Amino acid sequence: MFFLTPTYVKQGRQFLKDARKMLDYKRDLVTPEIAEEVEREIGQLDAAIRTADEKKIEDQVHLLDEKCGKLARPQKDAGIRENVEVFLVAIVVALGVRTYFLQPFTIPTGSMQPTLNGIIGHRTNEPSPNPLVQAAHMALFGRTYVDVVAKADETITDISEEKRFGFFTYTRIKTSSENEYLIHVQMKTVVDDLMDPAYAKRQGKRTYKAGEPIARGYVDTGDHVFVDKCSYNFCKPVRGEVFVFTTKGIAEIMSHSETSQFYIKRMAGTPLDTLRIDPPNLYINGSKAVSPPFLRVASGTLANPKDGYRGYSNGPVGWHWPYLNSPESTVTLESDQYFALGDNSYYSSDSRNWGTVPEENVMGHAVFVYWPFGPHWGLIR
Repeated sequence: MFFLTPTYVKQGRQFLKDARKMLDYKRDLVTPEIAEEVEREIGQLDAAIRTADEKKIEDQVHLLDEKCGKLARPQKDAGIRENVEVFLVAIVVALGVRTYFLQPFTIPTGSMQPTLNGIIGHRTNEPSPNPLVQAAHMALFGRTYVDVVAKADETITDISEEKRFGFFTYTRIKTSSENEYLIHVQMKTVVDDLMDPAYAKRQGKRTYKAGEPIARGYVDTGDHVFVDKCSYNFCKPVRGEVFVFTTKGIAEIMSHSETSQFYIKRMAGTPLDTLRIDPPNLYINGSKAVSPPFLRVASGTLANPKDGYRGYSNGPVGWHWPYLNSPESTVTLESDQYFALGDNSYYSSDSRNWGTVPEENVMGHAVFVYWPFGPHWGLIR
């Protein structure tokens, strides 16, 4: 009876069955000599199984296993093929995650400071540190050092911004000595943050002595965040969240750009809300906004900031924007509209300027700063 058959006999029969299948599958891929060798060892194993001799069966299984190894000849460049397959699978998985779950996003401007940093330049008087320190700072903090020194007594004759390969932004400085300096930083950051303020005051006529720094300091990259694209499919956005949306269909923004972009702001108003700003506070539906994110922004004033927060404003100084431009001005949202405000209220272009965000534009909420490893690393509040 079958259940009384010794285990080693059952295993031998199974191996025999698998070997025959493998030979049938690979016969047209190997030479006749290899196929004959395998057939011979299959016959030997079949004979050993009939004897029910455990030692003979084990020995013959090992022999047949060696012969079957010739059926699976190593393919040319098998290692490369395996690595390519792993790489392609990783790309597919990453694209799937990016499309449906988490998408990385870089903070480009300072509209959400100090909650989230955009690109920030810092002028220094000291030369850049050694390359090892620079490499460490780049890896940890996304910090790039700039140290451009005048090669002669010269005056800047032209400064311009240019793109390379469609992605990289450079600032080119030309001087009266026909020297040119190329800096891998956008022009606004170079002029505003890395150059001597006298350059701007003298409208570009600043003369530099040989060896004097033209632009010196470092630039910290914007915070890199993960945006949750999944949860808004199951629940409505919540006031106070930092969220990302596209600018498609927002007329004021699209009038200055040929393509839609991604913006990141704090969600101040949800459908049917009525908003008002009486600096430094935000009012929602007639009551002062008291959730932690709004209270944190409103904790300081323009004259007396607290932890970098200056409170909510009716618009940047010197500007008159269409919405919430006075303590008496209000905005009531429709059933498919959201209102976006930057935490850096006095220096943020947001819904006070270009209007509401359509519901269809909302992409997801920002949940985590994954790089650089600075004070903002971690969950976004």
